[in-house]
Amino acid sequence: MRVPDGGGPPPHRHDFEEMFTILDGEIEFTFRGEKHTVQAGSTINVPANAPHNFRNVSGAPARMLCMCTPAGQDEYFLRIGDVVAGKDAPPPQLSEGELMERRRRAAELAATYRSEFL
Repeated sequence: MRVPDGGGPPPHRHDFEEMFTILDGEIEFTFRGEKHTVQAGSTINVPANAPHNFRNVSGAPARMLCMCTPAGQDEYFLRIGDVVAGKDAPPPQLSEGELMERRRRAAELAATYRSEFL
C-alpha cells in the first residue's frame, strides 16, 4: 500500500483483523482513540471491530504492507481506487468531483466488504 503525504482513510471499523507493517516512512495510526506514530520496520495489529484510521503526516510518501484476515479486502480497494501505471507512479490528481465520487463509491460499497465508516 502506497500512502501519499496526507493520505489515509477516515475512521472506520470492520469485522476482520488487519495487520500493517510499515516498509518506508511513518504513519500516524489512531486506534481506539489513541494516536501512535509507527515507523518503518514496525508492525501494528488492529483487532476485528476496533475503531481505527491512519494518516501519513510525515511530509513524504510512505509504503506499508496490509494483511487482512480473512482475505478479500483487496477487492474493495480495486473497486474504489484507481489503477496506476506502476509501483513508483504518483497518485492520480483528482478533481474535487472525482474525489467526491470515490468517497461516494467507498461508502456505498463499505457494507458489502464488512466495513463501517464512523
